[in-house]
Parts: sequence; structure tokens; C-alpha cells
Amino acid sequence: MHFKRHITPFLIEWKKSSNRKPLILRGARQVGKTTLVKQFSKSYKNFILLNLEREKDIRFFEEFSDVTTIIDALFIENNIQPSQIHETLLFIDEIQESPKAIALLRYFYEDSPKLNVIAAGSLLEHSIRKIKNFPVGRIQNLHLYPLNFSEFLGATDNKIVLEQLNSIPVKKVAHRTLLDLFNSYTIIGGMPEVVKRYVESSSISALTTTYESIWSTYKDDVEKYASSKTDARVIKHIMSTAHLYLDERIKFQNFGNSNYKSREVGEAMRNLDDARIIQLIYPTTNTSPPVKSDLKKSPRLQFLDTGLVNNELDIQAELLSFSDLSEAYKGAIIPHIITQELISLNATKYRKPNFWVREKKQSSAEVDLVLQHEGMVIPVEIKSGKVGKLKSLHQFIEKSDHPYAVRMYGGEFSIEEHITQSGKKYFLMNLPYYLGTKIDAYLGWFCKEYSEKNNHGANS
Repeated sequence: MHFKRHITPFLIEWKKSSNRKPLILRGARQVGKTTLVKQFSKSYKNFILLNLEREKDIRFFEEFSDVTTIIDALFIENNIQPSQIHETLLFIDEIQESPKAIALLRYFYEDSPKLNVIAAGSLLEHSIRKIKNFPVGRIQNLHLYPLNFSEFLGATDNKIVLEQLNSIPVKKVAHRTLLDLFNSYTIIGGMPEVVKRYVESSSISALTTTYESIWSTYKDDVEKYASSKTDARVIKHIMSTAHLYLDERIKFQNFGNSNYKSREVGEAMRNLDDARIIQLIYPTTNTSPPVKSDLKKSPRLQFLDTGLVNNELDIQAELLSFSDLSEAYKGAIIPHIITQELISLNATKYRKPNFWVREKKQSSAEVDLVLQHEGMVIPVEIKSGKVGKLKSLHQFIEKSDHPYAVRMYGGEFSIEEHITQSGKKYFLMNLPYYLGTKIDAYLGWFCKEYSEKNNHGANS
């Protein structure tokens, strides 16, 4: 089963480029990297696949020291004429198994630019640390994540609904259908193998073994993430307990009711972050660009996939009874899936979003997300409460130099005008949860449509 992925156009542009460099496709295990490249390979006359976890494939990099000889050997083995080099795609999968292969990527660019080369790996950060001369400037990167909601709609053959999702503003008549499908997506998640099984069975209960197989694979990989035996033990502890802290900011010291020190937990968390399994989302105190993460403050945890978390928490059956998932698991599930959606859009550059905090003894405040847009930092609250309850958002608006705010909730799309306690007028765009991947486009439309109203109000 082939899923249409939103980064495919980037691959097409890469193929067409006159200055094409070897491409590294990065992402955690089982997010669909190999499947994506195999599908893309159909646009070439010749396709050479090397999986460096296999002895017969890694030998090309162990036996030969230069790119020209490696290519000659590969073409002979695959019965490809040298004149067809520009019509050939070489895919080096699991490249993290050979630091030498990673280092040689630059020479594919310098010595054989006509050959199309894609590499993929799931633990590259750890392998890159071992390479003295990593080919910066001689490679390109693309990042792949679990399916987002748009991709989920395509995978489940909801083409008409997907057309409605792509219209701005979304039609009210499509709201209920989109929200119901988004609830299903939130419960299931976006791991390709899980979505494939769901399409085949139409049953969430049939997915348990698939979830457990994926999570077990990550646990089995724990030694590869670890830099020492102690680090391995701490990572195992985190993998077994971290999902229980989805609804709160964490402290490294004694994490998960353990005796582990802050330094030990911090190192293990950063290793998991590098592997994209569990990521650390840090707050910022900025209300204007640039948005800088405050690494001294407590972060939140972001897992690779919400469906995996739901399965670990054993709450999927319970979630089926909710009409608005904002109340599910202490209100943590919807902010998690929307953050996952935003991360999924970072195809060309790996970025993590921030949330905003103001921590004072008498008056602390926290906004779920902040997004940088056209020289502004836009606050995004994720909740179903009334506008009057958005106290933290009001505090952010009063400190910011613009009048725009977003609330993501279970209701229909709308825009409202409000006034903070200090008398500042602002515009609140209410976005249904299912528009997470469309938020940048909506912000562009929102700010353009309401800038004139804002200027008129300022001049009146």
C-alpha cells in the first residue's frame, strides 16, 4: 500500500536540480523512509538498493575506498551501463551502520554528480558524532515523520474531505465530518504500518499488536542510543515511564520516581531526542522574534506519535467515547497531536515549536504554543474553554506588539474581536483542531484580512 507523502514534491525538485547533492532522508525508524524512496525510484530507469544492515551490501564500503570504484562495482553487479548513470538512483538505507559510507557521501557529489544518491538512517546523530569530517555543505537533508492528518485523509481515501481541508476558510458543512475523522486520526496516530493495518481492518482493536511491535523495536534499539551502560538503564526507565508525564512539564532529577540524577536523565533524554523517539519541547519567554528556547526551564515531552502514546496509556477504547478529545487524559492528548502536526511540516529543516511561559511568584502564565509568522510571534491556545478563561493568552497579547491570537478547539472556524483586561483590542481566530497542518496558511490569510481593520481601529 502506497501513501502519498507531503515531502514527495521536495524529492521531485531535488531530482530536477542542476546542483543536486546526495540527499539524506532523516527520521525515526518505521516512519516510512524506505517505502517512500522505493516509490520514488519508479521515476528512474535503474534503482540500486543497499541496506547496510546486510553484510552483502555493506561490503561495498568495506572493500573499496573510493566512490568511483564503488560505483563501478555496483553497476557491474546490477547490470547497468555506465552511460545510464544519470538515469540511476542509488539508495543507501540504514547508512548509520557505516560511518565510512556517511563520510564518502561528499565524494559522490564531487566525483560523480550525475548519479542520484539518497541515504536514509534512523540513528544518524549518533553516527555523525563519530565522523571527523562530516560532509556539511556537500549533502542535503529531508526530514520525514509519521503521517499527519492531511496524509491520513489521503491514506484512508477521503479525497473529497481532503479537498475541504485545503480550502480557506473551511466550509461549515464539512466541520462535523472533518472533526470525526480527526478524532479517529488522533486515536490511531500516523505510524504508516498502523495506518495500513487500520485501512485493511477498519478496526482500532486490531492494531494493538502493531503498536506493541513498533514500541518494542524502539526499546530493543535502546543500546544504540546509549553511550554507556548507565545511560542504557536510564533510557530503558524513561521508555517505560515517560508516557505517564504527558500532561506536565518534567524535571530531570529523579524522573519517574527514580534515583537517577539530573545529569543522567538529561543525557538519556537528549539521546532519545536525537533519535526522534521522545523529544524535549522547551518554553520561551519571548513575545517578539526571535523565539529562543529557554533551556534552563522545565520542558514538556513530545513523543514521536500520539497513537503509540495512547496505546501505552491503554486509553484508546476510552477515547472512542469522547466527542471532544480536549478533555482526554487530563487535556494532554490534543495539544500533543497538534504539536506532532506542526513538527511534521518541517521537511527541509528540523525544528521544534515552543510554548510560552511567564513565571512569577504572584502571577505565572503559560500559552500552549507560539509560532513565528511574518515578524510576529503568534500565541496559540489549545482548549475548549470560553474566551474569558484565556488569561495566559491575554497576558501574552498585552506584552506583544500585534493584535493576533489563535485558539484551537473543537468548534467551528470563526474570528472574534476581544479586549484584554488592560483595554487592548485583539483578534482571536478560532481554528478547529483538524487545521493544525494548515495553521501557517490560515495565519497568512488572517493577518492580511484583519490588518486593515486593525489599522482602521488604531486611526479612529
